[in-house]
Amino acid sequence: MNVQAKWLGGRAFTAVGPSGFDMSMDATAAYGGEGNGNTPTEMLLGALAGCIGIDITMILNPHLDQIKSIDIEVKGTRREELPTAFTAIEIVFTIDGDITPKKVWRAIRLGKDKYCAVSASLKADVHFSLLLNGVQVEEV
Repeated sequence: MNVQAKWLGGRAFTAVGPSGFDMSMDATAAYGGEGNGNTPTEMLLGALAGCIGIDITMILNPHLDQIKSIDIEVKGTRREELPTAFTAIEIVFTIDGDITPKKVWRAIRLGKDKYCAVSASLKADVHFSLLLNGVQVEEV
């Protein structure tokens, strides 16, 4: 998968992936932005909620007619010092419907342990490379 991000000036970026939908990002005023988009960390938590949500609805597909609503709240705790990375993430599912806790917990566990690419990616190694003025530059 490839996502392209373009700088819009200031701290603002727009990104687009294979789905073709734009993702607007900007920093808050505290970091020199104008708040004209989601912060990247908001998008990360939103992506986590969306990924696990999609997974559990796929797993619970035979029972979706018994579910009235699914709400997912993702609470991230961050470090005080830079980088202010997430040190803990809690996901709270609020589900209304005629379904057993056993089925829902099974879906949550499968999503977490087997299917959710976003939560699994939070453990990924990240590597950087640089093209400066069209030339690949090795790290100095």
